[in-house]
Amino acid sequence: MVDNNIILRMKNITKKFPGVLALDNVSLSAYQGEIHALCGENGAGKSTLMKILSGSYEESSYKGEIYVNGEECHFLRPADSEAIGIGMIYQEISMHLDLSIAENLFLGRWPKKIGMIDWKKLKENAKYYLDMVGLEIDSTTELRQLSASQQQLVSIARALSKNPHILVLDEPTSPLTSKEADKLFEILHSLKEKGIACILITHKMDEVFTHADRVTVIRDGKSISSHPLKETSPREIIKDMVGREITNFYPKEDVPIGDVILEIKNFSVRHPLMPNRTIIDSVSLELRKGEILGLAGLVGAGRSELVNAIFGKDKKLGGEVFIDSKPIDIKNPFIAINNGIALVTEDRKVDGIIANMSIPQNISLPNLKAISRHGIMKLKKEGDFSEKYYKELMIKAPSINTLLQQLSGGNQQKVVLAKWMAQNPKVLILDEPTRGIDVATKYEIYKIMVKLAREGVGIIMISSELPELMSMSDRIMVISNKKIAGSLNHCEYSQEKIMELSAL
Repeated sequence: MVDNNIILRMKNITKKFPGVLALDNVSLSAYQGEIHALCGENGAGKSTLMKILSGSYEESSYKGEIYVNGEECHFLRPADSEAIGIGMIYQEISMHLDLSIAENLFLGRWPKKIGMIDWKKLKENAKYYLDMVGLEIDSTTELRQLSASQQQLVSIARALSKNPHILVLDEPTSPLTSKEADKLFEILHSLKEKGIACILITHKMDEVFTHADRVTVIRDGKSISSHPLKETSPREIIKDMVGREITNFYPKEDVPIGDVILEIKNFSVRHPLMPNRTIIDSVSLELRKGEILGLAGLVGAGRSELVNAIFGKDKKLGGEVFIDSKPIDIKNPFIAINNGIALVTEDRKVDGIIANMSIPQNISLPNLKAISRHGIMKLKKEGDFSEKYYKELMIKAPSINTLLQQLSGGNQQKVVLAKWMAQNPKVLILDEPTRGIDVATKYEIYKIMVKLAREGVGIIMISSELPELMSMSDRIMVISNKKIAGSLNHCEYSQEKIMELSAL
């Protein structure tokens, strides 16, 4: 590659927020027809840098220069960035749930005929881009009826419909199945062949080394390194990201496994999108004190629906729950919490945090009795109560009173964990607890899991990352075709065996 193939150059970008230097003279270059991986811990500044490129932060709010095809750019709003050929696919889905897929794809660009919306043309255009991303679904379907992975594919199709020259993807495969992720990378490689530059923000080293041509690492808002992939290694990139060597990515320890603390008998759960069908049918399981029980299965197998029903978040069709051998009728999350069950949900943005509230306010939400007297909140007590977990979990924030929306995804997840740790739960259910989180924060969450298991907490962990599930679980149960397809002890399982059971 030579310099005249550089399509994007960001030079000496510096961005400050109140009390925080988010970016400190960061530079990034991208070439035509390359997939460029941008790596760094949560909070390193990756998303801030890309929001500057997208025009979300106008040029007066930062220092530095942006050049596209050698021409200096001045972005006052996202439309300016789009107009020059920059497409953005964000980690968090931002579309109108009550509009159809087609309406979302071409929002603000609906084709017209005699001054009216040309619905036939809109559907034809939508089908073209849905076919491109491999989403076989009627474009008139309301967006809220789609799963998170399907919504992400719509988001990708929308970006492609604008014919970008530079495409930025922020953790695009987080909600996708492995098959959908493979399709996405097929698309990226086809775009690469057309000369489009793809900037891929990801924490997954297998994605970086399988698909990227070059990698840039930023840490604590500073440029650390930039390499062609053939000149570096996963260990080197992780060291640049974290600032130290991590030799053991999964700090699992053997802890004493105690008596059965949670028992589920004959659980059945209705399908969330098809009320006349069940997604879980007469499933039973046991969880012991100190045990980490992994739940495996393909996306859509019903893992999340099962744990949501156990927690009372979703209604069950039938079944019983026992805590310490005592039957508990869990009709809602309040009853589950009072009986020592905590749930870290799959999507923290939707039902794990309140983004416009502070760290102490989020941590104290299920713990109001501990920080109030006669129904009156004691703010000092709330601060003292939360500070213990703020320090223990090493939550990175300008201050403890920072709003959750200002934290990185990994630190938001730590707040969710802190919220439930403060409850001293008997059972902790973790649904995709490390999705979209960097290597160092994953490691810290694994250590928290081991600490809780050592204290006798029973943990159920759902994960779509089989190496994570196999490394951190004492036992794995595989859900397939509405049932438990198999239960494997640590010495029995392999990726092949789990996938074989998942496909039954």
